[in-house]
Amino acid sequence: MRTLAATGILSCVTALTACTINVDNQGFIERVEKRFAVEGVADLNLYTFDGRVEVRGWDRDDVVVEIEKRAEDKEAVDKIEVLAEQTGQRIKVDVRHTGSRTFVGFGSFTSPSARLIVNVPLKTNVTVRTGDGSMLIERVEGKLELRSGDGSIRAIETSGDLLIESGDGSVTIEDVVGRVEARTDDGSIRLSGVPTALRARSGDGSIVLRIRRGAVMAEDWMAATSDGSISVELADDFSAEIVAEPRGSRVRSELELADQSGGTRDEPTLRGRLGTGGKRFILRTEDGSIRLTRY
Repeated sequence: MRTLAATGILSCVTALTACTINVDNQGFIERVEKRFAVEGVADLNLYTFDGRVEVRGWDRDDVVVEIEKRAEDKEAVDKIEVLAEQTGQRIKVDVRHTGSRTFVGFGSFTSPSARLIVNVPLKTNVTVRTGDGSMLIERVEGKLELRSGDGSIRAIETSGDLLIESGDGSVTIEDVVGRVEARTDDGSIRLSGVPTALRARSGDGSIVLRIRRGAVMAEDWMAATSDGSISVELADDFSAEIVAEPRGSRVRSELELADQSGGTRDEPTLRGRLGTGGKRFILRTEDGSIRLTRY
């Protein structure tokens, strides 16, 4: 293969895999595409050692994974391996780096990475792991598991079972339906939608929840942070047994609670029945305030 100029492009296509190579002032970029035909609900497992992952639902019976490999030169890019396999409805794409990471210099591309851009059928079970990078998942229904060692995670219009875990990054969940478990060691958590089960935990960050009309608790809920405030807006048809436990501050509540107790300087824990009551909604912060409102 002839040597590529700084702006040269090489394209290659096979039956199920396509790749594009590009060299620019940000380093060497190689794009590889993997396509998988599926029937029914597929189980997709994605892993990248370092890079952003984007997963979007579409109205097709195909899974398409584009891998954007980046490094300082072709030799470094070649050390990024893409392993892809399909067994029935189970698909696995594993992107690994077999070399070392070196600093090139100020203003230069310094560290190899592999970004994944993925389209899946609207109903797909998805498991995603990235060692270091942010994530986005949008318009997907199924069992969804998203884990990042260091990066923010955002989920939009998802339904089913959602598990999100970040070692260091914020979590944003918009228009969710179903079971939700969200954890971050260092970052805020923001959620809106109609969850049936909810567990949100931040090691160091605020939690903001907006529970919309139609939400019914299938089990006890909990939102807890070691260092940060908690703000909760509840629709006017929401019912629960409220337990708010701030430490070092007080609860600011605009809710009309039956059998209310606490919420004072001497007894900071607030308890009471909202609506018809039911399951417990536990709110806990080690260092911050708690605010409860209707909307």
